[in-house]
Amino acid sequence: MITVNARATTGPGEPFRPVTIERRDVGPRDVLIDIAYTGICHTDVHYASSPASRYPVVPGHEIAGTVVAVGGEVTRFAVGDQAGVGCMIGSCRDCDKCRAGLEQFCRQGYVRTYGSPGPDGVPTQGGYCEKIVVDEAFVLRIPPGLPLAEAAPLFCAGITMYSPLRHWKAGPGTRVGILGLGGLGHVGVRIAKALGAHTTVLDLAPGKREDGLRLGADEFYPTTQAATFKELDEAFDLLLSTVPASVDFNPFLDLLALDGTLVHLGAAPAPLSVSSASLRLNRRSIAGTRLGGIAETQEMIDFCARHRIGAEVEVIEAGGIDEAYNRVIAGDVRFRFVLDIETLA
Repeated sequence: MITVNARATTGPGEPFRPVTIERRDVGPRDVLIDIAYTGICHTDVHYASSPASRYPVVPGHEIAGTVVAVGGEVTRFAVGDQAGVGCMIGSCRDCDKCRAGLEQFCRQGYVRTYGSPGPDGVPTQGGYCEKIVVDEAFVLRIPPGLPLAEAAPLFCAGITMYSPLRHWKAGPGTRVGILGLGGLGHVGVRIAKALGAHTTVLDLAPGKREDGLRLGADEFYPTTQAATFKELDEAFDLLLSTVPASVDFNPFLDLLALDGTLVHLGAAPAPLSVSSASLRLNRRSIAGTRLGGIAETQEMIDFCARHRIGAEVEVIEAGGIDEAYNRVIAGDVRFRFVLDIETLA
């Protein structure tokens, strides 16, 4: 076994403390990664504060680092490669969805990077640690030139936005709206624009206008003003909602053109409620999705490298995790916290 330094919380509301955890020895198809940076996601904050979680927990599923060892049967990675790990580290690989490269919809449920039962029944532990051992089939190659700190959040935020943009065919001649300019939305703006779509940001905070336009948006509209909904009536082919709260989507459905789709990406705590009349008008759709498969995630990170798209990050030291969580809850981050793993020791 490989012993590494990590940061863990032992229960809801408990601070993060230094711990050591064990990683399995490198097997024939495994890759050992020295982690350089791990992003802090809303999911981390939720899981680390939930009474339903299994503690102690080491969160982190936005992982970027360098390969330091590979198993004898590994063919896709070599020592020295830059590599990343996202939200999943395994799946059944045999169901129709896995065979189609849609491991995120695995019929048996994919193995989460943290919080899933491991082969030994012990919950998996994530990237707030020095090293991780992962089957090569679930490791992503980070192209040279993409800074690791900026790459880490792409393995969650990036693929969460890229996958629906690709599935609903965002590109030249399409009009895309991004609802919410936060950790997900700011990456989505860059990707949508790089795909060639006319891109509009909608957000509660008018003060985010400058950031939205700087990131590449063609337009910015505050959702607190009634004039926004009048001016943007039937303006979008695709509207991606990154809002984690429960909101009234009916006004936003009215922003969809003929055959337009609203894709909800946030984890709203309450069931969604929409008007059937709004859906029938213009043959609109409301949809949802989660992550992307491994092949699509590799496609995403390659696309981002080609277009020089990285997350905008604030790098923190290990002693600042609790403060960062409080700031995530308060929405006080532009736009993603990233943990410097060197500071764990």
